[in-house]
Amino acid sequence: MPRIDVAIPNYNYGRFLRGCVESVQNQDVADLRILIIDNASTDDSAIIAREIAASDPRVELCLNTINLGAHASFNRAIDWAESDYFTIVCSDDWLPMGALRKSVSALDRYPDANLVFGETMFIEDGKSLDHARGTMTSTEQYITGGDFLYSFCETGRSPVRGPMTVVRTAVQKRLGYYRPDLPHTDDMEMWMRFAAAGAVVKLDDVQSIVRIHGANQSAILQNVHHWNVESEAAFEAFFRDHGASLADADLMLRKARRSLSDRAYWCAVSHFLRGDPGVRELINYAIRLHPMSALLPPIGYLWRRPDLISRVKQLFGGRRIADATGSI
Repeated sequence: MPRIDVAIPNYNYGRFLRGCVESVQNQDVADLRILIIDNASTDDSAIIAREIAASDPRVELCLNTINLGAHASFNRAIDWAESDYFTIVCSDDWLPMGALRKSVSALDRYPDANLVFGETMFIEDGKSLDHARGTMTSTEQYITGGDFLYSFCETGRSPVRGPMTVVRTAVQKRLGYYRPDLPHTDDMEMWMRFAAAGAVVKLDDVQSIVRIHGANQSAILQNVHHWNVESEAAFEAFFRDHGASLADADLMLRKARRSLSDRAYWCAVSHFLRGDPGVRELINYAIRLHPMSALLPPIGYLWRRPDLISRVKQLFGGRRIADATGSI
């Protein structure tokens, strides 16, 4: 049975840490290693981590004495990983039973796939996790790397809706470290690297539970303009470096910029109809990436959406239609 390594970066999430680790310890996989990487927390995280490690030989510790930043923890985890498969689970998140087994099984079935991801359930902090369970079985979708990368550029966002994927360790080491110059979209850029390296598998089941609280990284970005700017940086970084040698790199980067522009345009329309601030900022951004949008509304963006009718009704009905990233 292939082994899997799970790294759990932590900073001042002592109140969540034990539950997160227990959700990993209780996974039905035969061979498991866990590394808790504490980034010099000022709460009781280190004490809790030591207690957990003392009771389970599968748990290893890396307790930093100074705060090295989140990317140092992610990249330390990549160096540490040595098993067939590898994942990073944030310490304020939680894995439903069966999540790792289903991911490992999917990668076993598709030897040319290097990454597997599923659905993410978002739960407000303080709500019970008792009902947060995956199903016993799930269907899976094999996606070629080219199609997966195209979906990024077609929508201007990552098709992976949560922070957790399971990857082949050898491929992760070959692709390298997370980029510290992408504080919010480093994972998005990494998944594009995996798309360029091979196929992926999508599971239709919940694979991770994310608690929503004020200190979430995603909560720091307050509006769609900031998300667009961060996403643009991820696309530019990928196609400048790892994706530069792709045959259609220039075309795909233009498509990504157009998608970001179209989203900003319609978010500006939505903001205007609701009387929300930020209209000028969004319109200027849309025109910068695609100057023709100053003359012709990007109707095609709405037409491509599977929820076209409901979105248009909400848009012109004046109701808020923001998704988890604040975008239309």
